[in-house]
Amino acid sequence: MSESKLAGQFFDAAIGLLERVRDEESGNIAAAGTAIADTVEAGGRLFAFGAGHSSLAAQDVVYRAGGLALMNLLAVPGALGVDVMPATLGSALERVDGLAGAVLDSSPAKAGDVLVIISLSGRNALPVEMAMNARALGLKVIGVTSVAYADGTRSRHSSGGFLRDHCDIVLDSKIAIGDAELNVDGIEAPFAPASTVVTSAVMQAMMAAAAERLLERGIEPPLLRSGNVDGGHEWNGRVMTQYSDRIFYRH
Repeated sequence: MSESKLAGQFFDAAIGLLERVRDEESGNIAAAGTAIADTVEAGGRLFAFGAGHSSLAAQDVVYRAGGLALMNLLAVPGALGVDVMPATLGSALERVDGLAGAVLDSSPAKAGDVLVIISLSGRNALPVEMAMNARALGLKVIGVTSVAYADGTRSRHSSGGFLRDHCDIVLDSKIAIGDAELNVDGIEAPFAPASTVVTSAVMQAMMAAAAERLLERGIEPPLLRSGNVDGGHEWNGRVMTQYSDRIFYRH
């Protein structure tokens, strides 16, 4: 079977974006890792939030092999997009004013914790208000977004601001407006989005930076192991017991 030209082009585009983020965002990724390490060392808690497909990168760092056990998903019911019917309701919920505040008020997040907010466009009310409310509560906010949207689209929040305007640290995924890497004659719509690949890589790089900082301070990073390798289940049980007051996906 012959190789696919378009598949190869997508890999090239994704690799190019990964290289750009690695080279251009290294300082911000290191700063985000330091903020997470500071919070772990100080006894704080870690949360990640994303709506729609941005939630995939948030889920990728919660309760997974090789991940920090302390990272918790800040869930907004219906905002995953594919967890409600019709799926378009998830997109509508991203534009509802007041939802972020209600979620934060009922969550265990408090001053001194870190919240990573992932939103590709950063233009909808939900991620913008989530960042604004979190900072007002005293959380440190790390935003993972595409700055191109803030430069080339209009905000859907009443303030006119974007996610990037309300973060302590911003990580730019470099994704172009529209999130589609391929355009081909004969196919009307652009296709092959790379935001999930790139954003998940940014998240894992940030976690690696956090582990590095903790190691430098003589602190064992509270990491989980795969439950599918010998001893992994027992290891995870010990970690979860030790940090039970900072892990909320078990309760």
